[in-house]
Amino acid sequence: MTTIKISHPSKIARGTINLTGSKSISNRALTIQALCLGDFNIENLSNSEDTQTLIKLLASNDKALNTGHSGTTYRFMTAYCAVTGRETLLSGSERMNSRPIGELVRALRSLGANIDYVDKEGYPPLQISSKKITGSRVTLKADISSQFITALLLIAPRLTNGLEVILESEPVSRPYIEMTLRMMEYFGVTHTWNGLVIKIEGKDYVAKDYFVESDWSSASYLYAIAALADESDITINGLTDQALQGDSAISKMMTSFGIESIFSDRSVRITKTNNNSVPFFEYDFISQPDIAQTMSIVGAGKGTSMLFSGLQTLAIKETDRTKALKKELKKYGVSFVKMPTRFVQKSEVQYYMQEGTATPNEDTEIETYDDHRMAMAFAPLSLMVPLRIKNKDVVRKSYPNYWVDLEHLGFNIERLEI
Repeated sequence: MTTIKISHPSKIARGTINLTGSKSISNRALTIQALCLGDFNIENLSNSEDTQTLIKLLASNDKALNTGHSGTTYRFMTAYCAVTGRETLLSGSERMNSRPIGELVRALRSLGANIDYVDKEGYPPLQISSKKITGSRVTLKADISSQFITALLLIAPRLTNGLEVILESEPVSRPYIEMTLRMMEYFGVTHTWNGLVIKIEGKDYVAKDYFVESDWSSASYLYAIAALADESDITINGLTDQALQGDSAISKMMTSFGIESIFSDRSVRITKTNNNSVPFFEYDFISQPDIAQTMSIVGAGKGTSMLFSGLQTLAIKETDRTKALKKELKKYGVSFVKMPTRFVQKSEVQYYMQEGTATPNEDTEIETYDDHRMAMAFAPLSLMVPLRIKNKDVVRKSYPNYWVDLEHLGFNIERLEI
């Protein structure tokens, strides 16, 4: 693993960045393409490791498939192999094999899929046997991962009678489900969503060429740079204000930290209009969990007190992100704490409080925990003082060009021999 030292001599961020396609949208489009009876082209696919892994696995004829660290790929491939009757031993990395898959397996089994756990009940690896799925109605817990719901929705057109998904509660990360449904509509599959019930018609996808909008989760780190720089003027190509992605909410969040977004045709220009920031920022990240780390770092750099909620899915990401944030922020003198039970009981919502201003320390080394978002979220703090980040290549999972793009914005990236 390579450690890098990041610094920014001028603390002025200016430049134009061409972002690759959204990883979330790319993975959905590829799955639809694999399930569609006709051929169509997909433009601006993500160059992320996750998407490249999915492309490889969908094209493979091997009976043993490994998704690596990619949770999205694992969940989509589980449903895909089940509905296509593909006999597969599906495994992942050590971390992937510790992330729960039981709720999706239970749902697929209820539809008629034949899936067995190879090792630990409820977790990968899985042995998927060839058996036609005949069911059309499933009940699903909605508080674990929206990707379980999306995986089922995507395969619904291949079921003779379509699919009725009954959610047991309000879903986490709802915008990701809405993204899935809007994409399915583009490819000719309609739905209804009334209360906690989603119904998909049993109708084949219609082949239509598709353009993938660029990745708003990746853009969030460029917004963080704009906020923490002394001056900033960054144009990001590939983004619109009519995005499918819930993480586009970052453009509105950042107005609290002096950042203005000016949209034009498939691009946005972000500028720092002032150095002011709010003294207190509260947000429910239930619909945008992937940008919680970004906002945490912006708050730390600006000395803004932060109150987070909606972080329940962070524990089952590439690492337990709440624990990782607490440990790494502590190195900067910033506290990130889970609010006590007596506070939670009053609101029935779990809150996390962040207090303090990041104290510059050139010797600070950030551990990434094999989590791409830890590396990318902490990097903008190097605008305050140089810092070190371990395992720089972890960003390949979602944003392979991240360090190159930072250099375009004036950062110095030095590889350390350790």
